Amino acid sequence: MSEQNLRPLLLVLFVGVLMGALDLAIIGPALPAIQADLGLNTRSLAWIFNIYVLFQLMGTPLMAKLSDRYGRRSVYVLNLALFGLGSLILAVAPSFEVLLVGRAIQGLGAGGIFPVASAVIGDTFPPEKRGPTLGLLGAVFGIAFLVGPILGGVLLRFSWHWLFIINLPIVVVLIWQALRLLPGTRATEPKPFDAAGALVLSLVLGSLAIVFTEMDASRVLASLTSLPVAPFATLAVLLTPVFWRIEKRAADPIVPPRLLASLQMRLTGAIAIGTGTLEAGSAFFPALAVAALGVTDYNASLLMLPSVLATTVGAPLTGRLLNRMGSRLIVQLGLAGVAIGTLMYALMDLTLAVFIIGGIIGGFGFSALLGAPLRYIVLNEARPEDRGTAQGLLTVFLSVGQLSGAAVIGGVAASRGGGTEGYQLALLILGILTAILVVAGFGLKSRGTERAEGAAAAKV
Repeated sequence: MSEQNLRPLLLVLFVGVLMGALDLAIIGPALPAIQADLGLNTRSLAWIFNIYVLFQLMGTPLMAKLSDRYGRRSVYVLNLALFGLGSLILAVAPSFEVLLVGRAIQGLGAGGIFPVASAVIGDTFPPEKRGPTLGLLGAVFGIAFLVGPILGGVLLRFSWHWLFIINLPIVVVLIWQALRLLPGTRATEPKPFDAAGALVLSLVLGSLAIVFTEMDASRVLASLTSLPVAPFATLAVLLTPVFWRIEKRAADPIVPPRLLASLQMRLTGAIAIGTGTLEAGSAFFPALAVAALGVTDYNASLLMLPSVLATTVGAPLTGRLLNRMGSRLIVQLGLAGVAIGTLMYALMDLTLAVFIIGGIIGGFGFSALLGAPLRYIVLNEARPEDRGTAQGLLTVFLSVGQLSGAAVIGGVAASRGGGTEGYQLALLILGILTAILVVAGFGLKSRGTERAEGAAAAKV
């Protein structure tokens, strides 16, 4: 594909990912208005967010695999169409039940947008441009959480329905451009679809999402045996080995066992789970600011802006440095940055200066983990026919880390009364975990090995 066509293609991918990320960031300001309009209690309100995440998690590996089988263009368009359909249902939703249906369909479509976009980059961009391009996509999430609350506040002046109406013309334009610009290649001879694997994996991921959503963070062990949690936890445990057995026997598995055959992929998966856990930890920073600094909830949220800005600025920067420094060093520097920021919060007397400086250091660290490097590694390691699946698997690892991390960290903090001491203990544990991951990162391939393998692949 020519340089002239790569730029509009990147714009289509960028806006698609931004739209999916915005609908997570934008929903927060709308929840009070939705609650008042539909007469919802707090528990019901949580499901407006949770069901989106649940179906996004289940949709990610399915959509990623379908893009490997039937082509990036058709599946990317399908994801956009599902997201648009969900948005349309939400725009006219007369009840809570219809609202949940719309959010579920939205989440299913959003689940495939980022991994398919990442796979498209691997298919169409030359190796030397993949890092910077993935870095730009990684900056999307920082942009979303900066712009989302502001945009949500503006649209709420009209009605909460406008948060979803605005998606409709964007989806139409994106579908039109995606049909023009995205590659339409597909597997030459698709093997029988792994329906059993897709079903069992959806049940496992869905069960895990429900477990971590319903778990009481202050009583982790007790809640695991409670009626809302225990059946789903048991189902996830029992079905995981069943899923792996199905995949080993499937002609075209949803998650090919060969993806995890290499040490590089296994380490990347472990680091992704750890990154998700660390990301979940950052969600508790505002609560720590309230407890330690005595600020209001609103001001605590504002104190997160330097960290978010650092992540947004750092993501494209780390992408540009990938070819020069190699993914191993970038990942280790990112982990070290998060470790320093986290341990500052855990071990130092928390002042306003410590909170801001620690947030900036950690934000730059996150930019190297949530942006290009991990996806760059996966692109290099996966076969071309597995790129979509591999990107989806990486997203699943991140999501599992986010879900489990929130439950565990919340539980540790609650065990000490939920005050400053509890949050600092949880962050100390995260800091130690991050230091372990820095050491594990030495097992990743060096810059020289990456370059040599990339050059060899380019000649094939």
